Amino acid sequence: MGAPFKKFEAHGSGGPRIREIPMRMVLPNLVTVLAICAGLSGIRFGFEGRFEPAVVMVLLAAFLDGIDGRLARMLKATSKFGAQMDSLADIVNFGVAPALVLYAFMLDRAGSFGWIAALLFTIACGLRLARFNVLDDETDRPIWQTEYFVGVPAPAGAVLVMLPLYLSFLRLGIEPSRSVAFIATGFTVLVAFLLVSRLPVYSGKSVKVPGDKVLPVILAVVLYVLLLMTYPWYTLTASVAGYLAFLPFSVRAYSRRAKLEGEKVPPSDIG
Repeated sequence: MGAPFKKFEAHGSGGPRIREIPMRMVLPNLVTVLAICAGLSGIRFGFEGRFEPAVVMVLLAAFLDGIDGRLARMLKATSKFGAQMDSLADIVNFGVAPALVLYAFMLDRAGSFGWIAALLFTIACGLRLARFNVLDDETDRPIWQTEYFVGVPAPAGAVLVMLPLYLSFLRLGIEPSRSVAFIATGFTVLVAFLLVSRLPVYSGKSVKVPGDKVLPVILAVVLYVLLLMTYPWYTLTASVAGYLAFLPFSVRAYSRRAKLEGEKVPPSDIG
């Protein structure tokens, strides 16, 4: 990624000053800043006891954080500055915000164990993001392996870890009691370990939609968005359950692909 800010001029009272910045360079960074604002606002709502708006803001932050990089690549506006901003936003929106909102809602009832679980999740998210950045820079990995994440990705982890909030919002009698808080604490630790695990998780980056399936796929996406807007907590709960159920199939698919790729290599070339 090259730096987009190429034109500088001397400034008498300080360092170099940027003279011109194309608007297309600003937009991705603006989205990143808005994502950070949404994540921090979610934390504020959480500690004010407004948990449903808090979850909405955290999910909004995750969404904005997920599209800023794609927007930058689409506009050909990638930069080292943007990459650093994106890393900062990732740890806030995928690690700090979900953990603190969940702690304010339920984990605090588990005492120190709840706080330890929140810390573990945040640290695991930071480690996961650092590993992702390192693997993303590697060029000697087999192409087929780039179709899989190593461990559950940070955005998915942020959505998964807030499952106790979704269930509580469904009014199914699940209240943030001490016993439930300990169960949520264990679930938070589980998600933290999924983040830093070596679990191969299919990314879907290479999926191509056949021409005759485009309209049904668009319709399915629209249906999901409508369900999310109309029945958000049911839809999110079902999405989390579906994602967790998908993980064993992803591991099985990776094992089969690894075996197939290994068989393609002549025995003399191994070792």
